[in-house]
Amino acid sequence: MKARVRFFARLAEAAGTRETEVELGEGLSVGEAFRLLCQRFPELADHADSVMYAVNAEYVPPDHPLQAGDELALIPPVSGGSRARPEPVEGLFEVTAKPLDPQRLVDHVRKDESGAVVLFLGVVRNNNLGRRVLYLEYDAYPEMATRVMRQIAEEATARWPLSDVAMQHRTGRLEIGETALLIAVSSPHRREAFEACHHLIDRFKEVVPIWKKEVWEGGEVWIEGEPAGQLPE
Repeated sequence: MKARVRFFARLAEAAGTRETEVELGEGLSVGEAFRLLCQRFPELADHADSVMYAVNAEYVPPDHPLQAGDELALIPPVSGGSRARPEPVEGLFEVTAKPLDPQRLVDHVRKDESGAVVLFLGVVRNNNLGRRVLYLEYDAYPEMATRVMRQIAEEATARWPLSDVAMQHRTGRLEIGETALLIAVSSPHRREAFEACHHLIDRFKEVVPIWKKEVWEGGEVWIEGEPAGQLPE
């Protein structure tokens, strides 16, 4: 049985590749597949305590069985940190290498019933932990990232009366002052719009599979949080 395996961020660096195809036994779990991959790519073993798994762009537990043709993604902790039944949202959810346009997101979420629109811009700053940052590099699992964005937007619409939600994130190299993340939320009232946007920022950093490498004079490091606790349903 063959399966495609994809690596991201520091796991791609550890494996020395972004994807591979492996022959696996029928019904092998993703956790067992990871242990086999560690034999092929020994440096992966250093990340065994923090790796998460996705199959066909959905988070899965380590005992999830693989089937022929599956795409297994090895997910390092994402760049940020550690209900009611969600309702579908129309939304706009994108991962792109192109510069972000805040007005496009504002125009998308503005509705006739919306009395408030809140827009968050995540911007590349020039310092972190006392170091002078030169630039950032972002890696992403785009197909899964947009799906998870939609899921956390649905979480938010289950908690607040929102009109619409839009999110965009850039990939590749970003210079100081460039915008990396946009989140726009509209609601009939300002309090709900602010609270929902704050929630979405935190959830984005917890579970959306996008990773940030910080580059400074003389060094670089992947910035990661703790493995996510509550994954989107």
